[in-house]
Amino acid sequence: MTDRTRVLTRDEMPGRTVEAAGTPTRLRAEDLTIGYDKRVISEHLDVEIPDGGFTVIVGPNACGKSTLLRGLARLLTPQSGSVLLDGRAISSYPAKEVARRLGLLPQTSIAPDGITVADLVARGRYPHQKLLRQWSGEDEDAVVGAMAATRVTELSARLVDELSGGQRQRVWVAMVLAQQTPLVLLDEPTTFLDIAHQIELLELCRELNETSGRTLVAVLHDLNHACRYASHIIAMKDGAIVAEGAPSDIVTEHLVEDVFGLPCRIIDDPVTHTPLVIPLGRP
Repeated sequence: MTDRTRVLTRDEMPGRTVEAAGTPTRLRAEDLTIGYDKRVISEHLDVEIPDGGFTVIVGPNACGKSTLLRGLARLLTPQSGSVLLDGRAISSYPAKEVARRLGLLPQTSIAPDGITVADLVARGRYPHQKLLRQWSGEDEDAVVGAMAATRVTELSARLVDELSGGQRQRVWVAMVLAQQTPLVLLDEPTTFLDIAHQIELLELCRELNETSGRTLVAVLHDLNHACRYASHIIAMKDGAIVAEGAPSDIVTEHLVEDVFGLPCRIIDDPVTHTPLVIPLGRP
């Protein structure tokens, strides 16, 4: 996709900002309708995840954020339309091949009882294991590198059950990084973390995006966190995408009130110079 943006008319989709068409991205959805059983959550979505960026999906509760992410990760089967990974329908790949291209950190991750940090991170290498090729030096290097990148090396012999919430989340991220996928999807990774650990995790995500070139996609609840860390935001409401683009381009007082029902003022963040949402309270 190019850097140029255009605004659709109200008849097309109110307030939605999209990038002009260009080279297809590695992960995208076309005319996607998705939901659970017979219940439709989102209809006719067209989504392109910018390669090499940090995309954050935002919106109020139950607007379809996690449903969209699950669809992009092949955890949900589309009712119609398709999700394309590297130009092919994601459903056409064997499961291991998807896992070699796309890593996922779900909302709730439960470690097996009695497992150590090193052993859990090593499970990220499963997609690379073959019948005649088990553990290798390449696997060992990937695990060591993932633990170093997430700063959990000193915890390698500890039981996961003994760790704090922030430490556990970094270990789960290390496991996903050990997959060495070019795409990483994270579903509400800061949930249940205190503010210090939320910032620590988001700083880690930004660092991984900037240093490794990985494409990251995350669902977040905090709009200010999204503005600070994302290079691209997708805003959702009632199952629809109502805006997408760079935070400075799309996050306006009108958008926040329309999507979240929250009157606000937008000021320049004095540290990052990204949009900072100041709530005024509900009328």
